[in-house]
Amino acid sequence: MTLPTLPQAELVPTDTEARFRAAVLRSAALLRAGKVVALPTETVYGLAANAFDPKAVAEVFAVKGRPAHNPIIVHVAGLDMARRCVSNWPASAEDLAQAFWPGPLTLVLPRATMIPDAVTAGGPTVGVRWPSHPLIQAVIAECGFPLAAPSANPAGGLSPTTAQHVLKALGGALRLIVDGGPTQVGIESTVVDLTDRPHRILRPGMIHQESLAAVLGASLEGEVPTAGDRPRRSPGQLPKHYAPKARLLVRSWASEAELRQRLAAETLDPAVTWVVAHTQIPSLAGWRGVSVVPRDAEAYARALYAELHRCDEAGAQGIVVEAVPATAAWRGIRDRLLRAAV
Repeated sequence: MTLPTLPQAELVPTDTEARFRAAVLRSAALLRAGKVVALPTETVYGLAANAFDPKAVAEVFAVKGRPAHNPIIVHVAGLDMARRCVSNWPASAEDLAQAFWPGPLTLVLPRATMIPDAVTAGGPTVGVRWPSHPLIQAVIAECGFPLAAPSANPAGGLSPTTAQHVLKALGGALRLIVDGGPTQVGIESTVVDLTDRPHRILRPGMIHQESLAAVLGASLEGEVPTAGDRPRRSPGQLPKHYAPKARLLVRSWASEAELRQRLAAETLDPAVTWVVAHTQIPSLAGWRGVSVVPRDAEAYARALYAELHRCDEAGAQGIVVEAVPATAAWRGIRDRLLRAAV
C-alpha cells in the first residue's frame, strides 16, 4: 500500500474541556471516514483505526511499516464492546477484566467473525484491551466501534510516550495527532493468552504475573517464542523491538572506572555514549550525556522511553542502560530493554 505524502500532522491539544471535546469529535470524524489518527493511551500513544475496516487497518500497517504477521490489539470502551469482538468470553476473561480493566492488560481470546484478518495476522485469536486514558475512551464511545491501535511509531522502534514523539516520527504520514499529555504507565500492556491451558503471558508489562495468578487462582506460564514469519498471537514478540536508533547495551557496573573499561571492550567511545542509570551514577565529564532515572519500577517505566528518545535526539551513537533488578516488578521493563538491545 502506497501512502500519499501529507502536510505535517495537525497537533490538537486537550488541556481544556472544550479542547478535549473538540479533539474527540475531530478524531471520531476521521476514524469514521477510514482514516488513521494518533491517540494517547495510558501505556503509549497509539496509531488508531476502525478495527472493523480492513482498509483502515491496512493503512496502519503501511504507516508503521509493520510486518503482516504481527497482529494489532483491539481497544474497546466497556465490557459489552469487548465481548462483541470475541467468539468466547470465559470466566477467566471476566475475572481479569473485573480486576484490571480499564487498564494496561490485553486478553487474547478467540476472535469474532467481524474482526478482519488484517487485525489478527490471519490467526484465530484477537487481543482485546479496555484502556484507561479518558481521551481514547471518549473517542471509542463517540465512534461506537473498537479501535485497532498499535504504538504510533515506525515498526521496531521506540514507542512514543508524548505527542511530540509521534510528531517527530510520523508527522508527515498522519492527519491528526491528539496531545493527551505524557503517558502514565510508559510501557506497553501486559498480554495474557486465555485460549491455552495453562494460561500464558505473551508479553510482560506492569500488571505482574503474580497479580494475574492471584485473580485466576492458577499459575501462568511465560512466553513461547514464535519462529520465522508465522502469525503471532500478540505484538511485542519479535526478537528486536522497542529499539532506539543508537546502539543500546544493558550492563551492570560497580564504579565509573569499571563502566569505562567495559565500554572500551565494546569499542564505544564515552564522548558519543549516553548513560541511563538508576543506582551507579557516573560523573558528567566525558560522556555524551547522563540520565538519572527513578529506582522505583513504576516511575522508571514512565521515564524509560522518554529518556531513550532524548538520547536519540541528542545524537548519541551508543546508549548504555544500567541493568534493572531481576524481580517481578521489573519483568516488563527488563523485557523491553533486552529486546531493544538485540
